[in-house]
Amino acid sequence: MQASPQFAGEGFVNTYSSSAPRVVDDKPSLTDFIFRGEGRTPSKPLPSQDPRAQWTRPVETGLRTTWLGHSTVLLEIDGVRVLTDPVWGERASPFSFMGPKRFQPVPVDIAALPPLDAVLISHDHYDHLDYPSIRELAKLRVPFITSLGVGVHLEAWGVPAERIIELDWWESTTLPRGLTLTAAPSHHFSGRSLHDRNATLWSSFVLRGERHAVFFSGDTGLSPHFAEIGQRLGPFDLVMIEVGAFHPSWGSVHLGPDNAITAWRQLGSGRFLPVHWGTFNLAMHPWAEPAEVLLAKVTEGLVMPRLGEAIEPARFDTVQPWWRDVASGHWQGSALEAAEFLVLPAKD
Repeated sequence: MQASPQFAGEGFVNTYSSSAPRVVDDKPSLTDFIFRGEGRTPSKPLPSQDPRAQWTRPVETGLRTTWLGHSTVLLEIDGVRVLTDPVWGERASPFSFMGPKRFQPVPVDIAALPPLDAVLISHDHYDHLDYPSIRELAKLRVPFITSLGVGVHLEAWGVPAERIIELDWWESTTLPRGLTLTAAPSHHFSGRSLHDRNATLWSSFVLRGERHAVFFSGDTGLSPHFAEIGQRLGPFDLVMIEVGAFHPSWGSVHLGPDNAITAWRQLGSGRFLPVHWGTFNLAMHPWAEPAEVLLAKVTEGLVMPRLGEAIEPARFDTVQPWWRDVASGHWQGSALEAAEFLVLPAKD
């Protein structure tokens, strides 16, 4: 790991400059996190579908996606199935009794997934690398593809070392059925406690099959890496970009919907499937704000299926604002939960 160009001194660093520096004087306070809860959670479960019947049908265009919540997507590309950032756990937290709780269960259990060819994990934060999910998925005989250093968690949780593939930025691996996965830059950070900050790498990924290519952002802020990825690894048929859990004071570590639109345009191609929203209360903004901003500002190419809806992006024509059927509720958290919000995005 220490031979990586992204490793410096005691940990990994962002080697691209940020295009969106954080606004320090707008940092939310502990009081804000505890009491300013209006709109941050839905008042009832989101509309969802059971995708199992759809999964039994052929993928006519060669590319099908099922958004299962947050950044968890079942991607079916040119006959290969890849599961991204699988999180079935109830909380995105080191604790089972507190921390951001998911709005509702995943539409299907892990046991109900169709046969997988690989599991892809972008980085080690709790809302992307989930202990109970990995323990269950470790029972499958599939490779786990991830960023440098993340394999230490996977191996400790039951994934055999020979099934773990760690990649540095611009490195690739090809699955037996012909899909090539390439790790690419992102602008973020890593760590699962206050003592392992940036000990592992964070990445975006490009998946390229015989006929289709997909970009998956992982977590990232805006930087020149998007244009470079588009030039070096594009064109894309679909881009899956994080749009939620943002705040001006968090600077370069998350995009938010406006910067996600800019990133999509810098990538230069592909339909836009927003991820990293509608699942956990991880920021101060109303839970549906990313969806409303995107609907207002993206006139073509936006793909926003319901939770669990298996769709072929090439045949997805019109976005229906299904989230408007769910009113926003009020969230009030504990001081401990608020402190966790404040600590995790503190360093970019």
